[in-house]
Amino acid sequence: MRLPVEWGPIRPLAFTIALSCTILAGLFSRQAVAQEAGSAAVATEAAAAADQIAELNMSPKVMADTLWVLVTGMLVFFMNLGFGAVESGFCRAKNCVNILSKNFIVFAVTTICFWIIGWGLMFGNGNDYIGQSGLWLLSGADSSPLIGDAYQGDYKAINWTGVPLEAKFFFQLVFAGTAATIVSGAVAERIKYLSFIVFSALMAIVIYPVVGHWIWGGGWLQSAGFVDFAGSTQVHSIGGWAALVGVYILGPRLGKYQPDGTIRPIVGHNMTAATIGCFVLWLGWFGFNPGSTMGVDPVAISHICVTTNTAAAAATLTATAACWILIGKPDIGMTLNGCLAGLVAITAGCAFVSTISSAIIGAVAGVLVVVSVLFFDRIKADDPVGATSVHLANGVFGTLCVGLFAESRFVPLPTGAKPGLFFGGSADQLLVQLQGVGATALYVLVVSAICWTVLKLTLGIRVSAEEERDGLDHGEHGNEAYHGFVMAAENY
Repeated sequence: MRLPVEWGPIRPLAFTIALSCTILAGLFSRQAVAQEAGSAAVATEAAAAADQIAELNMSPKVMADTLWVLVTGMLVFFMNLGFGAVESGFCRAKNCVNILSKNFIVFAVTTICFWIIGWGLMFGNGNDYIGQSGLWLLSGADSSPLIGDAYQGDYKAINWTGVPLEAKFFFQLVFAGTAATIVSGAVAERIKYLSFIVFSALMAIVIYPVVGHWIWGGGWLQSAGFVDFAGSTQVHSIGGWAALVGVYILGPRLGKYQPDGTIRPIVGHNMTAATIGCFVLWLGWFGFNPGSTMGVDPVAISHICVTTNTAAAAATLTATAACWILIGKPDIGMTLNGCLAGLVAITAGCAFVSTISSAIIGAVAGVLVVVSVLFFDRIKADDPVGATSVHLANGVFGTLCVGLFAESRFVPLPTGAKPGLFFGGSADQLLVQLQGVGATALYVLVVSAICWTVLKLTLGIRVSAEEERDGLDHGEHGNEAYHGFVMAAENY
């Protein structure tokens, strides 16, 4: 293009402007090409990662691990039936429908609350005390089944297992449901149905996942080397502490403690149901403990099955013997609770202790549960099914046993953890375990007390005296478990 003659003085300027525009156009064009190339590279990387994940999901190991995690999770879910049968059998017939209904609905409540927020608070990336990312509705970024450093997502604390995210969620969910169910038995026969439902929701939101983040979610206790393989503290002690607070705020059942200090036995109505329930729980524990490997490790899961079973068997025998000696008769209720006490006590260390050690742990747990039941009765903590003795006393005991009996020769101890005092270690691990027990107790006692007190002042937590005498089945549900049967007065 030729400029007019009269524009001659500005020709250099025009030339400079034209040249600059040409250079800038080239730069912008190159930047656009680079951005397109970058976007294409990101898309290519994302596609490659998606292909890698899809390929891993179809690999034999991931499929086997996922099947193992889901099936053992289903066994833990099945434990809800065991709790319902044990609790209803240990209580009076007039409250049977109420107890069964509580055990049924508690898992539904926990499922929704843990899905909405509990999972994210427990396993979301965050600080030492709480999860902060991927909080809502299991919707955080996730690249499972990639593990370790290859994992990119919002749930790094559980990147050690190579199963899909929803398999991780389901397995952890059934554990959360178990903790809430523990409360049901301790507060049985006098709690309002709605108040129990609300407390179960609070358990799944502000109690269980917060401590869970400390212990299993990358929080401060896990960093300190605290060991709780399958939940003696995380599941059983949490449920036990929350139940103990509820027992005291509710008060004892009518007629349980006489003015002269006499303790009136209130016997259960169906030991057949209780025994069936205990067998279901014993079976479920073979999902609870071995399933916590969250992957198929033949040596580990075989060892855990044996230690779990041995502890249960030893505790059954010692509880029966202790009851026979202290009370004068081998009470079936004590025998059943002895079995459960052994299972609770071995849960924390089942992967890290020998079979001989598991027998010792179980044997002590069986005696402890009998003594604990008698102790709680003496201090007027009315627990109709012995849940605090089984889950709290033996949850604490089992957690401390890691600091005494743990060995590295079975499954490598977690990073920072040390062998137990009896197997070449110092008292360091025992002190860490004691710290975890104390921190859990403090948090759960305080938060549970707040929750129970607020419920008492708002909804109310205890049924009327008339309703308690007549039975919660009629008062709360307008139903009865044994329609048409005439109940003996002492059992009804």
